[in-house]
Amino acid sequence: MRRIQRLGIPAVALGLLLAACGSSNSSSKDTVADTVANMGTTDTMLDNGASAKIDPTALGLIKDGAITVCTDAPYEPFEFQDATTKEWTGFDMDLMKVIANNIGGLSLNVTVQPFDGIWLAPKAKTCDLVASAMTITAERSANALFSEPYFDADQSLLVRIADKATLVDLASLKGKTIAVQTGTTGETYAKENAKDSTLKSFDEPAAMFLALEGKQVDAILQDLPVNGARQVKEPTKFALTATFATGEQYGFALAQDNTTLASAINSGLKAAKDSGEYDTIFAKYFGAKG
Repeated sequence: MRRIQRLGIPAVALGLLLAACGSSNSSSKDTVADTVANMGTTDTMLDNGASAKIDPTALGLIKDGAITVCTDAPYEPFEFQDATTKEWTGFDMDLMKVIANNIGGLSLNVTVQPFDGIWLAPKAKTCDLVASAMTITAERSANALFSEPYFDADQSLLVRIADKATLVDLASLKGKTIAVQTGTTGETYAKENAKDSTLKSFDEPAAMFLALEGKQVDAILQDLPVNGARQVKEPTKFALTATFATGEQYGFALAQDNTTLASAINSGLKAAKDSGEYDTIFAKYFGAKG
């Protein structure tokens, strides 16, 4: 499995950059709790205290012995394939491997599809759950059952290094073009807060980075951990110039009727946190929590 140093993303540097991320931000948790309460679906955020070891045949999996995961990849540092081994890695993938093992020694079967509407995939039986750095929202929860939150995130701006002194906020991007990914909370945030800019939507994050480098767009507005990782990986090309506190939290999305698997996922996540495996994976990609 590729280490973060081989990716060119020093864990300590990225950890300092993303100090507000992780799963211990109480204000973000309060925001999600309020959202869930307002949706009237607190009973679907299942008990973490359930036993992590359960009979895999009771989970309704579409493939015996494995949890089939839908993801939009590559999306470093959350989901991508090792260039040499082709093994799935990244924060989401490493965490899901631990969770799958915790709930019955299951393996991970990964399928890739576009992000837009991906939370509907478990309901359509094309996968068991979605692990794709996906924010829990009321709109998505209307058609999916979310696990307990596992990561806190905000939005951010990434620009070319030559523009880092001038393109420092949304006001400075008036009349400029901002890249966003289709179907994301970044796109929603940009539509609501960057009305004086032109928005250009892309299906894949990789295309956004190429467009920014090629001067087809002036900035990228998307999740802080992803923009932050790109800045650390390519510091001579890109600069992170602004962050926007949105109180977002990522969750794994499942079919609404698969409460047994959801409960198992929550239990496996709790076990990963209790054992310290969660913190080990977090440190690998973002540096140790301060």
